[in-house]
Amino acid sequence: MTAVDVFTALANPVRRDLLGHLRRGPRNVTDLASNFALGRPAVSEHLQILRRAALVREERRGRERYYHLDPRPLGEVGSWLETFERYWNERLDDLEAVLNAEDAEDSKDGEKAK
Repeated sequence: MTAVDVFTALANPVRRDLLGHLRRGPRNVTDLASNFALGRPAVSEHLQILRRAALVREERRGRERYYHLDPRPLGEVGSWLETFERYWNERLDDLEAVLNAEDAEDSKDGEKAK
């Protein structure tokens, strides 16, 4: 079984929702499937992709398998997003400077009109 890229695993909305449900604690496939309009086999396939991306780990309890969230690979996503966060913060700072300059200019024009 080959590894799956974290970004590929997160590209699917069902898998993102599964991770959200697993934030509340370990769950078995039946519990997880009850939250979706999908059958257990489809949910199991999504869980296997998440497992191959190391975002979940599987624990056997008797005949059932419980899935646990492993958030460590999400650090890679956080690092990637950080670049864009810096970019947008810089753009917003630039916009704020332009708006402040316009406000200052409008204030000066208002005082001259008096």
